[in-house]
Amino acid sequence: MTVHFAHSYPFDPSYGMDLAALLAVEPPTPPDGFAEFWRARRDRARAVDPAPRLSNPRRVGDHVLFDCAHRSTDGVEIRGWHLRPAEGPPTRGLVVGHGYGGRDAPDFDLALPGTALLFPCSRGLGRSTVPGLSSDPYVHVLSGIEDRDRYVLGGCVEDAWTSVSALLALAPEVEGRIGWSGISFGGGVGALMLPWEERVDRAELLLPTFGHQALRLGLPMVGSGAAIAEWEKRHGGVMETLQWFDAASAARFVTQPVIAGLALFDPAVPPPGQFAIFNALPKTKDLVTFDAGHFDYPGAAAQEEVRLRRARDFFKALLPGAA
Repeated sequence: MTVHFAHSYPFDPSYGMDLAALLAVEPPTPPDGFAEFWRARRDRARAVDPAPRLSNPRRVGDHVLFDCAHRSTDGVEIRGWHLRPAEGPPTRGLVVGHGYGGRDAPDFDLALPGTALLFPCSRGLGRSTVPGLSSDPYVHVLSGIEDRDRYVLGGCVEDAWTSVSALLALAPEVEGRIGWSGISFGGGVGALMLPWEERVDRAELLLPTFGHQALRLGLPMVGSGAAIAEWEKRHGGVMETLQWFDAASAARFVTQPVIAGLALFDPAVPPPGQFAIFNALPKTKDLVTFDAGHFDYPGAAAQEEVRLRRARDFFKALLPGAA
């Protein structure tokens, strides 16, 4: 049975699909050279010395919160926040990605005891302003889209890799015990980053976007995906770039354990694209479903509590000797 809510959209955000149908969505086939393309970008990002800088320390519960900045590719400075235990060395690390609205503050939902967290803002978004790069998701998502080597999403994935480097520079004790958690934009970036990043040991992908680009281009939606669909109508040829930035294609190469939080009804990130990412994962994976994503609905708080409980247990396994 599909999920239905009263809404004002001129389309059905469930796309007429129930859970069984979503779990049957076939992920796309990556273009030839896909892995080589991303490994080259990974190597480029890993060659950057992030040189993280901390400022403005303040106590938050059992942690100390800092403003943080580090270098990324193209001379971009990535800004955000670093949270580390107030007492004793950290025992695990977590990099937390944000949605396409950016981030104006860290959150502490996954601040487990002993965890060092980094909350980076991707280039052009939140604190990481870049001259000439719009922070408006409808404009940001189109930056450089004519050329796969200049497309902004590639730089954002590189920012994720340099963020891992920055966390390791700040907390070298967590090497071998690092997780990634990303929602929406951050979930899609995480799926693109993860296959080529052996320093990340497990990941949470929430409402991940950029899944099955060809399929989502043909679906009505709101948000940044709608901006890409409009660009395609006006100019055409967008899949020449987007086929290289398909989170479901990348998911085929993931080897780490993944927990995914996916929606059955979502006007901004169509559920078939979300599930294409999950369905492509070849290794250990776990699923948490939400009745809806990017949409307020009764029961949302209770479902988020379930997700948080599952996520905390999932990341507790980063500790040495954890089951």
